[in-house]
Amino acid sequence: MRSAVTVGMLALAGVLLAPAAALPAGASAAPTPTPTPSPTSSTAPTSPENVLTRTIVRTYAYGRQSARQRMDVWWEPRAGRRPGVFIIHGGWWNSGDKKYMTAVSRSYAEMGYTVFNINYRLSQDAAWPAQRTDTLAAIATARKHADFFSFDPDRYVVVGFSAGGHLATAVGTYRDGLPGLRGVVGISPVISPLTAYSDGDEGADFDQRKLRLAAIALAGGCRPTGACAKVWSSMEIPWHASPHDAPVLTVHSSDEFVPPYQSELLKEQLNQVGVAMNIRVVPGYYHSSPLYREPGVAEGVREWVAGKLAAPAIPKPTTTSTTSAHLPSLSKVRTH
Repeated sequence: MRSAVTVGMLALAGVLLAPAAALPAGASAAPTPTPTPSPTSSTAPTSPENVLTRTIVRTYAYGRQSARQRMDVWWEPRAGRRPGVFIIHGGWWNSGDKKYMTAVSRSYAEMGYTVFNINYRLSQDAAWPAQRTDTLAAIATARKHADFFSFDPDRYVVVGFSAGGHLATAVGTYRDGLPGLRGVVGISPVISPLTAYSDGDEGADFDQRKLRLAAIALAGGCRPTGACAKVWSSMEIPWHASPHDAPVLTVHSSDEFVPPYQSELLKEQLNQVGVAMNIRVVPGYYHSSPLYREPGVAEGVREWVAGKLAAPAIPKPTTTSTTSAHLPSLSKVRTH
């Protein structure tokens, strides 16, 4: 089924703001950061050799509090409702930008998906849980304007890198499941800031110490003791596993500074409540984007994503079970 783009559809309401380059009637221009360059080519779904001639890339705002609350959207007008992929960059929670995810975004657009490549407030701009709040707001905005973006709001996945992997899994374990979320992928995800804090103590290497300091900054500058313990518990992904969470795939290098053990902590909790999680460990020490570029990694992730987005929706049970691992969730991530 295909939907035509009309003037009425272009007049997006609410928080969604159009870029000044193609301002719809009734919308106001958002102060846009330097956008990811629009591709000059486009491919038909699943045909990477073709050019993306029909794909549009525009930057939209999903919030008004910060210029960081922006996302680059890759979509094909009049294409009907396509599954969506949300991409979250890393950067120690205090740096990084969506522009570094352009190649990844393009690869999923080539597969025929609507792609949302998001920025979020950094830890020096706002403490936790602002980063998770921004990610949820970007998803909510995309779902609200699904028709405009040729997006199926009931079929999407979230893919995060390093700190972005922390955010992706934080969304995956938010409350008791998000509508339409079919899967979560973390590439070197910081699943457990508490583990990162401990690993960065005496005897740690440079990256482990840096991650410890970055986690402290994310928590608003406090350590996981006293009144700050509640903030740290909200950042700890394994503690928020619940029965209706989305399935998860994570990828780590065997010797990187965000060890596979962090993902094992989440897998144990998700499996206890009946949610599937796969962990892939690749030999070496590459982290985040360099790991994703290792032979077979990106291909394996794309295959997993395709399987989740192709599967029919599974009805949620009418009864809700509880678990001691399900605490109030709040989280965020980094990628390098």
